[in-house]
Amino acid sequence: MTGDEMMDLGVDKSLLLVDDDEPFLRRLARAMEKRGFEVEMAGSVAAGKAIATARPPAYAVVDLRLEDGNGLDVVEVLREKRPDSRIVVLTGYGAIATAVAAVKIGATDYLSKPADANDIVNALLANGDALPPPPENPMSADRVRWEHIQRVYELCDRNVSETARRLNMHRRTLQRILAKRSPR
Repeated sequence: MTGDEMMDLGVDKSLLLVDDDEPFLRRLARAMEKRGFEVEMAGSVAAGKAIATARPPAYAVVDLRLEDGNGLDVVEVLREKRPDSRIVVLTGYGAIATAVAAVKIGATDYLSKPADANDIVNALLANGDALPPPPENPMSADRVRWEHIQRVYELCDRNVSETARRLNMHRRTLQRILAKRSPR
């Protein structure tokens, strides 16, 4: 990390991370602390809203789907308590419409999971309307397709026939895809 990057953080380096995936949350917290942020973690909408109300941070990274509700609720509280806060929303594939809604209610940017710490820092520190640089190693198109299929499969309670119907593909084709390992 360059000295310039540290200066971009400004005086207030407070960062709120809201995600219910605890291993991911801990990894991201360590990575962001190494980059100069003062991190507070929340594993739920309720905890995120409580921290946003009591100690509104300069920066926030909020997962869209949490076990106890929608991360947009945390974004709204942050916008209300600290209008200048820079907020990045993390979303799974297939939730682009919701990510757009997140930006409309005040998120600075959104990133698809899995996002790494560098992508998140770039999105948090992007100046004004300037877009952050593209990710160094984005998912391949095959991987994006596979992730989408896996997501629909899980949403259909792992029912192959229902998943195939919703994806408009033959059931045996879907079974072959599910039997393979994930592409890189």
